[in-house]
Amino acid sequence: MLTAVVSASEEQKASQAEKQRLGQQLFFDPALSRNRSQSCATCHVPDRAFIDSRENQVGSAASLGDDGHSLGDRNTPSAGYAALTPPFHLKENGEYAGGLFWDGRANTLAEQAAGPPLNPVEMAMPSKEKVAERLLDKAHYRKIFSSLYGQEVLDDPEALYQAMGDAIAAFEETELFAPFDSRYDRYLKGEVEFTQQEELGRTLFFSQQFTNCNSCHQLHTSPRHPQETFSNYEFHNIGVPMNTELRKANKVTQVDEGLLMHPEIDDPAQRGKFKTPSLRNVAVTPPYMHNGVFKDLRTVVLFYNKYNSRSPARQINPETGEPWADPEVPENLSMELLESGPALDDRRIDALVAFMKTLTDQRYEHLLE
Repeated sequence: MLTAVVSASEEQKASQAEKQRLGQQLFFDPALSRNRSQSCATCHVPDRAFIDSRENQVGSAASLGDDGHSLGDRNTPSAGYAALTPPFHLKENGEYAGGLFWDGRANTLAEQAAGPPLNPVEMAMPSKEKVAERLLDKAHYRKIFSSLYGQEVLDDPEALYQAMGDAIAAFEETELFAPFDSRYDRYLKGEVEFTQQEELGRTLFFSQQFTNCNSCHQLHTSPRHPQETFSNYEFHNIGVPMNTELRKANKVTQVDEGLLMHPEIDDPAQRGKFKTPSLRNVAVTPPYMHNGVFKDLRTVVLFYNKYNSRSPARQINPETGEPWADPEVPENLSMELLESGPALDDRRIDALVAFMKTLTDQRYEHLLE
């Protein structure tokens, strides 16, 4: 009996490994886009911490579509550590949390992976049936899909499309996407020591008295949890201004309502709220905010600091030389969180940036230079 259980377990592991290999092939396959010009990896480059590093007329604030000119309206988030995102749900404190995409509309990685191929400004495939045709064009795909999901999946475009998303999700669940080997992780294991600046930043980050950062950017109760993702995945409106450069380029005129655009949400009190991103690899994944409006990580810290500082100089966006622009959605601001804590001087601002740099996976540390 024990032998049978062990054999079944080994078969499951082998099947999962095969599914991950299939997902890897799909992740890098440009045939899933209309013009066969881009894959998942085009906008989530493994060598760049799974962001879109391509430059276009708006820097990299939004990704170009398969047609070479269409632009999205949101900054492509990193796919790193995305597998640890909880499903979309309402928390006991009354805040929504979880889900994939900036508005949480996909509950699972598989659902998220199924979105871009059919998005008209992304991979632009006209239908699931056309995606299925592309998959069936390749003999090795037919063989692997039938082996993993059953022969009947080849005759059912809907089932084949779902299987595609499932396989990509399996690949995104591998250690490649979430190695937990940054300087911070090595610091927790006692393998490295922080500099004085990094240690000050760590203290400030986890301090309710000085910054309140961990009110939104801490998932586990212990600040020393070995799999901390640095996000509680809640949705908040922090007053992010419109990215006017992006809007001018993509000719989008409507306000991005954030969580209110989630298909299950019709509460106007959620308008303008966006999911709190993980800070893993944040120092090497610019630009920042849901619309890529800020180019530098230090600017982001200064943006938060403006809520607590009375200094005229702190009311100026260093990237524009102008006062911070008004929020795109002025209502529903999380002012209780934003105004908690004292103003920070340059020393403490730089220390926070230094600490966030320690959250960079080991293989991306060279990008910090």
